Formats: sequence, C-alpha cells, structure tokens
Amino acid sequence: MMEKNAKIYVAGHRGMVGSAIVRELEKQGYTNIITRTHAELDLCRQADVEEFFAKEKPEYVFLAAAKVGGIEANANALADFMYYNMTLEMNVIHAAWQNGCKKLEFLGSSCIYPRMAPQPMPESCLLTSELEKTNEAYALAKISGLKYCEFLNRQYGTDYISVMPTNLYGPNDNYHPTHSHVLPALIRRFHEAKVAGAESVTCWGDGSPLREFLFVDDLANLCVFLMNNYSGNETVNAGTGKELTIKELTELVAEVIGYTGKIEWDTTKPNGTPRKLLDVSKAKALGWSYKTELKDGIKISYDDFLNNPMRAER
Repeated sequence: MMEKNAKIYVAGHRGMVGSAIVRELEKQGYTNIITRTHAELDLCRQADVEEFFAKEKPEYVFLAAAKVGGIEANANALADFMYYNMTLEMNVIHAAWQNGCKKLEFLGSSCIYPRMAPQPMPESCLLTSELEKTNEAYALAKISGLKYCEFLNRQYGTDYISVMPTNLYGPNDNYHPTHSHVLPALIRRFHEAKVAGAESVTCWGDGSPLREFLFVDDLANLCVFLMNNYSGNETVNAGTGKELTIKELTELVAEVIGYTGKIEWDTTKPNGTPRKLLDVSKAKALGWSYKTELKDGIKISYDDFLNNPMRAER
C-alpha cells in the first residue's frame, strides 16, 4: 500500500488519464504528487529523464503519458506513434528501475489485443494472432512497454504492473476534429451541427462495430486500486464489460447534446476492429467495478467540452 505521503510521479498529468489519476490521488488523500509538463521534461530525451529520476527519486510511478489519436491519426502517422510512445515509455520505465522505484504502473490500451481476438477479450489472448492494421504501430509500442515491465519483474524482481483500458472518455479529453477518438469526436461534431443547424451529420463506416467505453475517473480509481492491491506479470483489463454499436453510440451522443437532424454513414471510410469488448472478470475478482454509466458520463464530458472551449482546438 502506498503511504499517503509517499512520493508519487504521474507522467502525463495534463492528459485525460493522467489528470484523472491526479484527481483520484488527491481525493484519496495523497499529498506528495510530482508532475512535470512537457516543456519542463521531454520524456523522449533519455538523459533528461534519467536526470529527473536521479534527482527526484519517486517511490511510485503512474505512466500515463502517451501520444494518442483515433483511426485517422494512427493511420497517417504510424512511425510517429511508434517512435514517440516506445521511446518515452522505455525511458521512464528504465529510469524508474535504475533509481529504485518501489512500484510502477504502465497504462496501455485494449488495441494491444488481436484484431480477431475471442470476445470478450481476456488478458491471456495477447500476441495470439495479428493486430488491427489501423493502430498496429501504437499497439506494438504499448505491447513493448508492458512486456518490458514483465521482463524487469522476471529478471530483477521489480514490482511493475500494467493496466489495459478500453475506450476512454471524460473531462480533459481531446476533441480535435481529426486526431481524437470516436466519442469526443462525436461530441464535437454533433455540437457543431446543432449550433449550425445542420440537417445531417456524416459519420465514418457503417455504424456496425461494437465498442465498450469507460469513464476516465473510473479508470483512475482502478489505477490507484491496482497500485495498492495487485502485483503480477499479466496485465489487468479495465472496462465495464458492456458494449454497444457505434450507431447506438452516435444516437446516444446526439440525444445528450440535443441534435435532432439526420445521421448518415460514409461506408468508404474504415470501421476499424469489428468488436472490442474486454473480459473484466480479473478486475472484478480483485474487488473492483466501474461506477459511471455511459449516458451520465457523456453528459459530464459534454459539460466539460462546453466549459473548456480551448480543448476543441487541440
């Protein structure tokens, strides 16, 4: 268990996941949280990361920093996604090990699992068949990070764990028109259509893929829970165990935002993985379950979007 005054470094504290982890830590009474902005510490610069860890000596690390994006961003910047994510995670994990970090938690993504994985996807299906091509670069980087944690545990006896979240959404999300994930992209698109009085909104694909969504504050709660209650080489899935089609999602977002126009589908655009539902029985067996239902979470997310207009420009 982490002491309330333990020195805790949250990498990526300005992002959606990192900021949620900071909120959760503060909510639970942790008082010695270390953060650095990208301007203060570029995690892709090994020497700078090593200097930071040697000076600060954090006891616990939540590695939530990453370069993220939706289907289009991943497909158009394969090399960038692989280089940035693999470099920063290796730098942080290695420096943590060099400087005697008691425990590190690595944040990955459900895209690490095979395109045609069994549904729901158990942690054990990792590397059993080929990945989804549209996010292969990002997935390979995340697999490398979780495997490096596992190999350090096996070779040096460290206590480094990983958690693989499903699709996330919530406060401090990225609402960029082309670089965001599906749910925040829909929030922006339907909001702009509502404001403009547009008769229709066009969405990618045919609406058939099935997806699962987890509110980011629920993930943060799980992250702190796992840091205090789990050790092991195998990752832990983070999700709700519930899914809906993209078509159903668009209709729900439109309802929350109050858009009443027509929803059309551009079937020349890719759908992505047909189905992505995580097997969350492991987290449940440890004593954790999600709290926020999707409609309630979308309402919170939309309020956050309206109250922080600069986020739409990221």
